[in-house]
Amino acid sequence: AAAPAAAPAGGRVLASGFAKKEAAAKGVDVATVAGSGPGGRVTADDVAAAPAGTIKTPNTSPSGIIAATPTARALAKKKRIPLESIQGSGPFGRILPDDVLIAAGEKPKAAEPKKAAAPAAKAAPAAKAAPAKAAAPAAGSVPLDAMQKAVAKNMEATLSVPIFRVSRTICTDKFDELYKQLKPKGVTVSAMLAKAVASVLENHPIVNAAYDEGGAIKYNEDINVAMAVAIDGGLITPTLRKANTKDVYSVGREWKELVGKAKEKRLSPEEYSTGTFTISNLGMFGVSQFDAILPPGTGSILAIGSSLPVVYQQPNGFFGVKKEMTVTITCDHRHIYGAHAAEFLKELADYLENRTDEILL
Repeated sequence: AAAPAAAPAGGRVLASGFAKKEAAAKGVDVATVAGSGPGGRVTADDVAAAPAGTIKTPNTSPSGIIAATPTARALAKKKRIPLESIQGSGPFGRILPDDVLIAAGEKPKAAEPKKAAAPAAKAAPAAKAAPAKAAAPAAGSVPLDAMQKAVAKNMEATLSVPIFRVSRTICTDKFDELYKQLKPKGVTVSAMLAKAVASVLENHPIVNAAYDEGGAIKYNEDINVAMAVAIDGGLITPTLRKANTKDVYSVGREWKELVGKAKEKRLSPEEYSTGTFTISNLGMFGVSQFDAILPPGTGSILAIGSSLPVVYQQPNGFFGVKKEMTVTITCDHRHIYGAHAAEFLKELADYLENRTDEILL
């Protein structure tokens, strides 16, 4: 039988270029292959026919450098294991972190997920008993609960009211900056908007008024800002009563309490049915603009969209970027006219763009 290829002086193995390429691709140590060519030269056929016992995964390059990943090297140093004693399982015998762990007698990390999968599979029956998202209702009619019926009734009641809508964009750069200062103190965007709207409504009593079916305008003594909140099973409007008379910190605390009660369905009637002006804010969902439906017994509702960056031309001719939100007010046209709505939005824009410090008053 042919002997393994003899290594000439210098440790060089006689093998054809193609044989070396094939050996590298298959992870065969050419020095262990019996050469059948002239002078024991290893050919490609020798590599292909190499017995299983002659195949191993070398981790040392011809220059004597041991192939190992940086993590494997660091791990081997930590474990105090010589790299030359570790059998690599990576490409061309490269030593991987798991090879070091195996050499250290530890469990490879790569094997942990597989072993962990078995207990997970056994635990599958218990998972069925764990709380899960509500399944989609079966096809067919599902009766509305009391809250959903109330919402539906209110929406239908507004169909007979002649309404109109007016939209306007408002720069929120200064408002956003103030929010960054107030957020750590527990003040939310909702509380700031309620305070701002209530303050502006002081100068626009007609927008805070309601139409009396007897043919009169009902001016409200108080400014009670209601804000729509989605809760499980419906929609409700917790109300910040006399919001214009309170500081923003008080408004923030009251709003947090009202939202908590709303989610627990503990709001008293006066806490959700006494609004004189309503705000519906969908900006947190990335909605750019929308129209809100006028609640019964009120004259206006303000729909607020998301604040988005826009490019604009500055007075000096250069372009800049600012953030703008689109607000749309829906009004009862029986007593509120277009000019009233436009004037209200104009002052609200001025308040949020140039007078945000008044929110702190």
